[in-house]
Amino acid sequence: MRPCPVKVLIVDDSPAVRTVLMRVLSGQDGILVAGGAKDAFEARELVLQHRPDVIVLDIEMPRMSGVAFLKKLMAHYPVPVIMCTDSGSAQSQAALDALELGATAVVVKPPATNRGALRKLGEELAEHIRTAAVALKRPPPLPVPVLHTPVSLHSAGLNPAHFLVAIGASTGGTEAIKELLQHVPEDFPPAVIVQHMPEEFTASFADRLDHYSPLTVHEARDGERLAPGVVLVARGGVQMTVGGNIGAWRVHYGTSAPVNRHCPSVDVLFDSVVRAAGRRAVGVLLTGMGADGARGLLNLKNAGALTIGQNADSCVVYGMPKVAADLGAVQVTGAPADIPALMVQTLRAARQPVGIEGP
Repeated sequence: MRPCPVKVLIVDDSPAVRTVLMRVLSGQDGILVAGGAKDAFEARELVLQHRPDVIVLDIEMPRMSGVAFLKKLMAHYPVPVIMCTDSGSAQSQAALDALELGATAVVVKPPATNRGALRKLGEELAEHIRTAAVALKRPPPLPVPVLHTPVSLHSAGLNPAHFLVAIGASTGGTEAIKELLQHVPEDFPPAVIVQHMPEEFTASFADRLDHYSPLTVHEARDGERLAPGVVLVARGGVQMTVGGNIGAWRVHYGTSAPVNRHCPSVDVLFDSVVRAAGRRAVGVLLTGMGADGARGLLNLKNAGALTIGQNADSCVVYGMPKVAADLGAVQVTGAPADIPALMVQTLRAARQPVGIEGP
């Protein structure tokens, strides 16, 4: 039996953008375009009429912004939403607001006059729509007790400078990473992050994480040295790796060629961490569609590193962590807020048997 197509509603104030996107998406397998709307008020009527499975929503619209409409949608018709935005710092902040409100993804929209780029965007949106269609439609999570995290790694007998934490995420990862970094001790080991997102947003994303976390978080600079209490977020559009030796690790940027269709790729980061840190590494794979990072996490485990996967219940899309678990790459699972405590507890328990407290 053939599965039902994913019903999509396109909301954008530009007739040219709506026309091109609706035409491109109508030609995609498994996608049915339910209609197009020029603003939030027209969209509301079409939502009630068609009950779409996924909504593609422009951020900047007349009468009511896309972010304001998204907030109403999440309260009354929680459905996967993909935000479209122009480039620019103000738009990137609005895009991050949308992700916090529950948007599944954000894509950058080319000028309405560039029909070729719009057609390419339509093809990109098709992949996002298929991903969004399997995203969990969850109500806002209820407050839950978080596992106790030791005041510091030092209090657990661990030297944070001797460990390197590498984190990878995709769909739903912006909120998962935020939750994780909100619950870390101040002397957390040096950490590097690959989050699949357009290059226009990674610097703003890092700045926002810096606001929420007790750690210092910023977009990584080529050649920058890693240090405890510092988190470096990979810049979008370029592969990031880690090199060097224990206590003297540095990040490096390389090719812009996609790996697993992503640039940056979690697998590229994880494989470099295998070489740079080996058993001193901690690999963390969070929510996301596809398999990027799963093979790299297995390589980390085989090198003696601690490997952690986000659990199914807390994932927006239980894809990347599931593939890793199926490969036997995951040693510990947990919700993002619990992962720092689980990490410290596991490393502390392993300290004496493997001499992990040494240099």
